[in-house]
Amino acid sequence: MKATKRIDIKAGMNVLIVLKKDQRSGKLTEGIVKDVLTNSPNHHHGIKVRLRSGKIGRVKEIIS
Repeated sequence: MKATKRIDIKAGMNVLIVLKKDQRSGKLTEGIVKDVLTNSPNHHHGIKVRLRSGKIGRVKEIIS
């Protein structure tokens, strides 16, 4: 599931994010959302979140 709308992302969801350092390679990191950091209702590169592990990145996929 694509994750460009803020309304679709909630704390506790299992997601795949791309970290800033991995943007060129596209390597994805799995984790559980702790905080949603993007304030706008949508973002074409993905909604920025903080995972429970403390890592910050843009959501590329929601794992159902």
